Amino acid sequence: MTDTIAILTGASRGIGAALARGLARPGTRLITLARRADPELAAHARAQGAELEQVQVDLADLGAAAQAAERIAASLPRDAGRYLLINNAGTVQPVAAAAKLVDGPAIAAAFNLNISAVMLLTARFVAAVHDLQADRRVLNISSGAGRNPNAGWGVYCATKAALDMYTRVLKQEQGSGGVRAVALAPGIVDTDMQQAIRASDPASFPALAKFQEFHATGKLAAPAAVAARILAYLDRDDFGTTEIDDIRNYD
Repeated sequence: MTDTIAILTGASRGIGAALARGLARPGTRLITLARRADPELAAHARAQGAELEQVQVDLADLGAAAQAAERIAASLPRDAGRYLLINNAGTVQPVAAAAKLVDGPAIAAAFNLNISAVMLLTARFVAAVHDLQADRRVLNISSGAGRNPNAGWGVYCATKAALDMYTRVLKQEQGSGGVRAVALAPGIVDTDMQQAIRASDPASFPALAKFQEFHATGKLAAPAAVAARILAYLDRDDFGTTEIDDIRNYD
């Protein structure tokens, strides 16, 4: 019997890659979704004695995301003790002032990845596990940007705010006996997304200097350290009591 089934999106880089390595342990069947496979993760999983399935999919393509979600849900074993869905994939692009957000396909791609794909995956996951006598948890990796406005981040802030509200709705629907759900902000982490932020046009992102200072002064947290704290949070008995949370509340 597999103890834990864990589904993780955005597993090839940053926090996602670190989470994948932390989840790849004996008794766990880890299913990752990312645009590319990770040979190093595969080797790590073998060394740890973990089961690993890597699904290559662009979650910004909602047709592909829906197909992947349906296939994964249909193949889930029904005898595990715990089922986890971690929606981690996301993008900060496009970065532009509200008056200059005119690239419709770029805006749609961000909404697809940051919120629409989350809804599709979560819907299939919840339906697949709703009648199981098991611990069932959904963790949506959110951001302080969904709770505090940042000039130039109209799209990112809007999608993360939507993710928070969607999580609140999910919790309300599931009630006390259903799937537990949390939208968790991970803090400021030294990832590729931060590199993209620091490469922003200052005219489009007025807070650029602040983020450059975070990097220069060593204020960015290491992905592995943040991932370890997130995994510890996932194991908490009171997971889901507070559905809108921040990992920095648990220093």
